[in-house]
Amino acid sequence: MAPDQAHPDDRSNGWEDVAATFMAVRSRAGVGAVRAWARSVRPGGAVLDLGCGSGVPIAETLLTCGFDVHGVDASPSLVAGFRDRFPHAAVVCEAVEDSTFFNRTFDGVVAIGLLFLLSESAQRDVIRRVAAALRPGGQFLFTAPVEPCRWTDSLTGRASQSLGAEAYGEALAEVGLSVGATDVDEGGNHYYAAMRPLGTR
Repeated sequence: MAPDQAHPDDRSNGWEDVAATFMAVRSRAGVGAVRAWARSVRPGGAVLDLGCGSGVPIAETLLTCGFDVHGVDASPSLVAGFRDRFPHAAVVCEAVEDSTFFNRTFDGVVAIGLLFLLSESAQRDVIRRVAAALRPGGQFLFTAPVEPCRWTDSLTGRASQSLGAEAYGEALAEVGLSVGATDVDEGGNHYYAAMRPLGTR
């Protein structure tokens, strides 16, 4: 999660301040979409959860599906919640813009409710680094509104922005990812799927 320009020391983009509230109100929206996407990922493979929060419900769903989950989040409180719930899963407290992604590659990467918290340049950089972290045949799933738009997050009061489906498709193609189907969950959240083609390095 990226810092707001007015809060340069807050790498969580306001989520540390509202961590307790977020953990209390986070819905189960997205579980079905993630389960459906998980069928395209190598069984038992390693999955990176960017902006993992406390792990509920996305990392929880991935663990239930049998994946080796690695989480990254910039909020110390949310990371502590993740560790409490899933002590055997790997998690680090890092902003995604600076994260090393555990210095390894993955069969899948998810970024649910994350990219649109970042600046346009940071979003494009994360997409580029996700592509580099995916193994051939690896799958990427993220959420963002279909239309280009800006809004203020209701919990943090910080700015959010979607680049829009066309720009995301172009950004994915530029780093060699093939764009797959989109999906919408019960909360109205739009999902984008992409894959690193087999036979690529």
